[in-house]
Amino acid sequence: MDADTVLQVGREALYLTVMLAAPLLLSALAIGLLIGIFQAATQIQEQTLSFIPKLVALVVALTLAGQWMVNSWVYFCQQLFEQIPNLIG
Repeated sequence: MDADTVLQVGREALYLTVMLAAPLLLSALAIGLLIGIFQAATQIQEQTLSFIPKLVALVVALTLAGQWMVNSWVYFCQQLFEQIPNLIG
């Protein structure tokens, strides 16, 4: 197993991590931005106001993208386990 192989597997793992985190992070970002604009417009300076909407958005995003996320993770693991003999030898 050479350095190129390790870097390739690491690159694929990092790419998968970014892809799996994107739906959750983007939904929290969008809700946070909307709540921030609402707070600026109404001059409400409550820090805990955005917690519940962000939590609801994360649950909705996880519900919608959860199956895709699990399928992507399982596919990556299956491919990695199948490549183990080639990676070692």
